[in-house]
Amino acid sequence: MSIMQTLAGGEIAELREAIRGNVFAPDDPGYDEARVIWNGMFDDVHPALVVRCAGTADVIRAIEFARSEGLEIAVRGGSHSIPGFSTSEGGLVIDLSPMKGVRVDPATRRVVAQPGLLWQDLDAETQAFGLAATGGLVSTTGVSGFTLGGGIGWLVRKQGLACDHLVGADVVTADGRLVRAGADGDPELLWGLRGGGGNFGVVTALEFDLQPVGPMVYGGIMVFAGERAAEVASFYAEWTASGLPDELTTILNLTTAPPAPFLPESIHGLPVAIVAACYAGPNDEGERALAPVRALGDPVADLFHPLPYTTMQQLLDPLWARGARNHMKAGYLADLGSGAIDALLRGWEAKPSPMSELHIHHMGGAAARGARESAAFPHRDAPYVVNLISRWTDAETDDAQIGWGRDVYASLAEHTTGGAYVNFLGNEGQDRVRAAYGDEAYARLQALKRTYDPDNAFHRNQNVVPA
Repeated sequence: MSIMQTLAGGEIAELREAIRGNVFAPDDPGYDEARVIWNGMFDDVHPALVVRCAGTADVIRAIEFARSEGLEIAVRGGSHSIPGFSTSEGGLVIDLSPMKGVRVDPATRRVVAQPGLLWQDLDAETQAFGLAATGGLVSTTGVSGFTLGGGIGWLVRKQGLACDHLVGADVVTADGRLVRAGADGDPELLWGLRGGGGNFGVVTALEFDLQPVGPMVYGGIMVFAGERAAEVASFYAEWTASGLPDELTTILNLTTAPPAPFLPESIHGLPVAIVAACYAGPNDEGERALAPVRALGDPVADLFHPLPYTTMQQLLDPLWARGARNHMKAGYLADLGSGAIDALLRGWEAKPSPMSELHIHHMGGAAARGARESAAFPHRDAPYVVNLISRWTDAETDDAQIGWGRDVYASLAEHTTGGAYVNFLGNEGQDRVRAAYGDEAYARLQALKRTYDPDNAFHRNQNVVPA
């Protein structure tokens, strides 16, 4: 008997009557649109129901319904989950995307945001007052999932991680209770939400502290021909180790030149090495800070200049449209010496898809100074994050595309710390989840999980198993 045969029409009708949002079952108009997520690898997943929640009361009723009917729960905000955790075959998807309320208090430099907001939505509101918190490198990323997993963005060296700015949250637990995390509620739950993901319930409101940013920053991208990749990577390693100002966050990106109007047609489709940067301070200081990159000379495109922070946040969006197949293999680099660079370059040259990329994120700064005891995110000392991004369209090549990232990462073994970053983690099993937190933080998260979700109802995530 199928899930939909088990669910009587009357039960679904009662759920529809009980909520303000919408319920989509497989035979309903709009179901196929409602079930699809960003990562095309999961286009063939068919939930029993997708519940688009209009508010917290809808979330409570959706959880109660799923648990009473024995349906697996998946929670969706921006739907950018690389492992496809924001959907469930035969389960119930709690879709938070309609919940886009936001309130900025410029006097206290605080914002309260609902979980359906994307970073482009939140940035538009906070930048009206010249304020921001560390947001996603792709502005179509959901605010909630990004923050709960840590949050590495263009302000990470200036402000720290997104989760470092989370000061409170409303959470609906597995038994349908609404609880408060923070100084005005449970401070231990707030600690767990700062990097511990969606393990403890459905977050229906997030409160951030904000800092002055923009509205103009200095940054963009400097593009070099692919044959200079070794030179650019060696420069990047020395430059980032030289003591850069906290205001400067950078990424080294080995990729393929897209058919973008700001790039010469002669390099479209060819390998390129890109230094992407954001200087969150005065423009003249930013220009001086990025002068060493410009001094490399002879770029294919020099696109460092003053630009609105919101433009910086959306710079990469066109390259990350919905529908392609995506996989990530990532971790922390203890060094970016010649051995690591050689392995990365060999891997880049062997990539099976022109859409695939290799990113090196320079960390440190405020992210490194964040107090370990205040957040479940533990990896403060690693100087770099490496992310091997497989992106392709042909399902028949899945094994080769996924294997590429795993093989290149394995070739970096002596240069990695063994840790994992939740937001770049695939469906890699409990050992890698534990590695994302370390034994001490993982044990503390397990105890918190036992308190708020002892039955592990919320397991479609980088799952912490209850103690």
